[in-house]
Amino acid sequence: MTVARYHARTRSLFGSTGALPSVRAAVLALRPEVPMLCLRPAKASREAARFVDSFPGQVLYAVKCNPDEAVLRALAAGGIGHFDAASIAEVRLVRRLFPEAGIHFMHPVKARSAIREAYGLHGVRDFVLDGAGELDKIVAETEGASDLRLIVRLGLAKGDARLDLSGKFGASADDAVRLLRRCAAVGRVGLSFHVGSQCCDPSAWERALAQADAVIRAAAIQLDVLDVGGGFPVAYPGMRPPPLAAFMAAIRRGVARMGLPSGCVLWCEPGRALVAGCQSLVVQVQARRGDMLFINDGVYGTLSDAGALAWRYPCRLIKAAGASHETLQAFGFFGPTCDSLDRMPGPFLLPADTAEGDWIEIGQLGAYGACLRTGFNGFNDLLRVEVGEPAVPSQASRAA
Repeated sequence: MTVARYHARTRSLFGSTGALPSVRAAVLALRPEVPMLCLRPAKASREAARFVDSFPGQVLYAVKCNPDEAVLRALAAGGIGHFDAASIAEVRLVRRLFPEAGIHFMHPVKARSAIREAYGLHGVRDFVLDGAGELDKIVAETEGASDLRLIVRLGLAKGDARLDLSGKFGASADDAVRLLRRCAAVGRVGLSFHVGSQCCDPSAWERALAQADAVIRAAAIQLDVLDVGGGFPVAYPGMRPPPLAAFMAAIRRGVARMGLPSGCVLWCEPGRALVAGCQSLVVQVQARRGDMLFINDGVYGTLSDAGALAWRYPCRLIKAAGASHETLQAFGFFGPTCDSLDRMPGPFLLPADTAEGDWIEIGQLGAYGACLRTGFNGFNDLLRVEVGEPAVPSQASRAA
């Protein structure tokens, strides 16, 4: 059955909206043989509202984490009105969906054409940079505009985040001081940093804020924006981060020590923390060999991080017939392509009687899931549905 026919069947069974009461109902009605992405828009809206209420400043959603239009609309419904764009395509997407939204170009290295279009056509005035050459590009491609806000990205030493981001972007403290002074001669200025993705240590933000404070004092400039970046973690199997309140408290403590100007605005750039739980993926088992399951999605599709990064996800089984009452067993996954690298070690905990033809719902895939799909080897079909039931529990595996 083609994806179009699956969608037509969804509408005929569940109404014109295509909204489904549960993942299990969708699976048993559609019996999909292609991967099925399940969106819970209410979950995204709730997480957005929670973050907006908790953070003492402006919350910029990192579009790269999940640019699905339905997800973006759900986040906007939860109060997100500002977006961290890392490409001109993301700028165009946000401006099309939300004509009045704040768009901030947060990639430190941009094509000249992207700078021109973002400024001239889409009203973007905020640009991040981490080198003098990028500042020269921005000034040149905006024809010396006086309404720019230039945010210098400060580099941080490698920390304890699950995904370290210290190796590619960020100016040294001395270079950041010089860049801030140059930027102040052009327009309003800001300073940003990023502690790394999936950082479970709230004190990392306090340490970064102390470093930022030293740079700001040395530059002796009037700061307009301080951006504390992203990296806010969510729970996965084997990872139980502190509650969001602990991170907000650490940021407040760090900022309170800085003595920032009264007009300085605080920004953050969450991605994973807002959307991880709002989408899950249903895959079908195509074969079993011992404790390895061959499934119809993999590292070249929605499960990229489960491969090289060995990211673990919560799972629950949906039996092709009947229900399972077996104890849980550790499995690994093979994806559908012919590449032997298409392997996900897990372990993924599922009932011991998991078999060919069964389905597995894999949770916490709203972040860095479908946006990383490649279509390699011709495996590119993806069915998208909306469901109303709660998200897959982030820790325990169970049968649906």
